[in-house]
Amino acid sequence: MDKYQKYLSFYRRSIEQPEAFWADEAALIDWHVPPRQILDDSRPPFARWFVGGETNLCHNAVDRHAAVRPDARALIYISTETGTERVYSFRQLQQEVMRMAAILQELGVGKGDRVLIYMPMIPEACFAMLACARIGAIHSVVFGGFAAASLATRIDDARPALLISADAGMRGGRAIAYKPLVDEACALAQFPPARVLLVDRGIEEMKRVAGRDADYAALRAKHMAAQVPVTWLESGEPSYILYTSGTTGKPKGVQRDVGGYAVALASSVKRIYCGEAGGTFFSTSDIGWVVGHSYIIYGPLLAGMATVMYEGTPIRPDPGIWWKIVQDHRVNVMFSAPTAIRVLKKQDPEYLRKYDLSSLERLYLAGEPLDQPTHEWIMAALQKPVIDNYWQTETGWPMLSPVPGVEETPIKFGSPAFPVYGYNLKLFREDGSEAAVNEKGVVGILPPLPPGCLTTVWGDDARFVSTYFSLFKEPLVYSSFDWGIRDEDGYYSILGRTDDVINVAGHRLGTREIEEAVQAHAAIAEVAVVGVTDALKGQLPMAFAVVKEPARTATVEGRRQLEQEVMATVDSLLGAIARPARVHFVSGLPKTRSGKMLRRSIQALAEGRDPGDLTSIDDPGTLEQIRQILGAG
Repeated sequence: MDKYQKYLSFYRRSIEQPEAFWADEAALIDWHVPPRQILDDSRPPFARWFVGGETNLCHNAVDRHAAVRPDARALIYISTETGTERVYSFRQLQQEVMRMAAILQELGVGKGDRVLIYMPMIPEACFAMLACARIGAIHSVVFGGFAAASLATRIDDARPALLISADAGMRGGRAIAYKPLVDEACALAQFPPARVLLVDRGIEEMKRVAGRDADYAALRAKHMAAQVPVTWLESGEPSYILYTSGTTGKPKGVQRDVGGYAVALASSVKRIYCGEAGGTFFSTSDIGWVVGHSYIIYGPLLAGMATVMYEGTPIRPDPGIWWKIVQDHRVNVMFSAPTAIRVLKKQDPEYLRKYDLSSLERLYLAGEPLDQPTHEWIMAALQKPVIDNYWQTETGWPMLSPVPGVEETPIKFGSPAFPVYGYNLKLFREDGSEAAVNEKGVVGILPPLPPGCLTTVWGDDARFVSTYFSLFKEPLVYSSFDWGIRDEDGYYSILGRTDDVINVAGHRLGTREIEEAVQAHAAIAEVAVVGVTDALKGQLPMAFAVVKEPARTATVEGRRQLEQEVMATVDSLLGAIARPARVHFVSGLPKTRSGKMLRRSIQALAEGRDPGDLTSIDDPGTLEQIRQILGAG
């Protein structure tokens, strides 16, 4: 690692001279009032960045580009569900955002008010987020399709003045009605919003609540000529709340600031993603997740890039649709998830080869650990650099990643490479000491957290400290709750959640390690491993695998034979202690539509428990198949 001197010098300066380093990066955005202090770290673990500086996310993402490149592409909206495609220039995006901002103001929203956005992937969702940023309101985007009870808990935590939704979303050719869920959530909530703004897509009929529900189209027509100036905000004021996925009980709202977030994203698009004004960024995520916030809405626009907002799946109308988008819109930077690439890996490779991908410079993957076989396959198929990112809702931008905008470093398959500048990242043993090379440890960050990370948990500073900074008494460390390992070249790999560790007869095994071993068998396309309670050994690993050729598991004998082969593969790679108790073969694994595996739901079914709220699942049939297999077995 010492040979990568440009990266090392850049990184060390960010850790050893954070104020000088981030003062330089702050020049990437416009400041209405320059910060008087770069970092206030007087009350750890709470850090304040660019203290006294005044800026605005919407100004930096839209207005400053509209002023100098008004006709350049800003937002490219594509829906393969409705057959719609629209392109907005920076001037047009600015106009739509001001119209939405005027609507928010008419409905009583002001600076500091919360606006809950519960919407499908449509342009109006982008307008709403940017309009909130413009007037100093705090948006809270909730993944479209969450159940009414989940929506209600988020309403009660954020207490929004306004909720924005639509009649329905579309996924895989089927409509998902939102309005009935909104009505039920408002009835369940203790603090329902006074007003609800509705976008009518003409997909599902809506029953309006008199005095509460407002029509977006009618109000937009009223405010076509709106001129709404930006509200300048002190750097540390909240920009948004985003609830962490998989939260149980009281939801945990990650609170982000304005200035630190703007600087971190502008810096990351330049340094990590190598994006430039006039380029095109295509993130396949959803605005309900952190990637959608950072790299569909804010990051690309801050850099003056066009951003693609896509409603649809990776295989409809056919498995070439993403590559067609890359070709047609000259995409330079693409961002997706390992799960999505594994889905595409099972398709005919001709779908990838038939399109001109010459504009694409790099593909980035994040959301879960990237296994080596998938990394190798997609990089060989694209003949482009494929870069693994590691980060979290809490951090808002990558913690581990190559930084090709500073120095091109070799890609190591299955590794997100090195700590990103600003993150004093280390691996810790359970006693708080630092792990050695090739020794597993908890991924932690020594404060201060860099700009762009969460500043607290919404409304609960004590929970921020107790959740994220209670791993050890000494030193004070932000815990990622992920296991990692670092090799002799300084490359890191993520092994899975600390709470996904299986304790088998006193042996601690990471589910991620077992998944890697199962997938090493040539017949396996995808796998999820969960720990299942066992009276004798505490826990046993159980695997659920998707095969590349379904004919292999069409008979009982075929399934038994392949199961034995997979177990032998695990034995050879990890030892018999890691062998799954069973390997069940399924046609698909349950995921959210952004590609996150629902391992806890699989584990719950395997242990005979309620799998919980499944409204965000992409294909409910996958979980039902697992239920039937377990019932029959």
